[in-house]
Amino acid sequence: MTEIHHANPFRSPHPWRAAARQPRHHGGADPHLLANVGKLAALSPDTVKGYLTASGAGGKTGHLDEKTRQLISLAVAVTTRCDGCISIHTNEAAKAGATREEVAEALGVAVAMNAGAALVYSTRTLEAFDAAPGV
Repeated sequence: MTEIHHANPFRSPHPWRAAARQPRHHGGADPHLLANVGKLAALSPDTVKGYLTASGAGGKTGHLDEKTRQLISLAVAVTTRCDGCISIHTNEAAKAGATREEVAEALGVAVAMNAGAALVYSTRTLEAFDAAPGV
């Protein structure tokens, strides 16, 4: 009989998932990540150029200070589960003067946003169930 495995990120045949479970580089950008971004840039320069343009666009308005931008970036990094983003923006937030308490508050916002999204999607699921044939 064939053994059935549930989706489990800790038992994955995909090397990128195994790498994602490894401890991330702290104290700045992961050199391995940056090297891979460089490889992507060589293959698709406009993709990386577009990212860099979008990434720097908000800072040009001057409406938010750098610390606030980095705290927002950390909250978004958590909600999007981007370990490389966490690594980079943690360092940038510290350089911009963010405190551990401010980072914790931003992370609390991320937790609340994820919970809020789950709440909204829960109501959508109940609506879909109520609209299902035979209900």
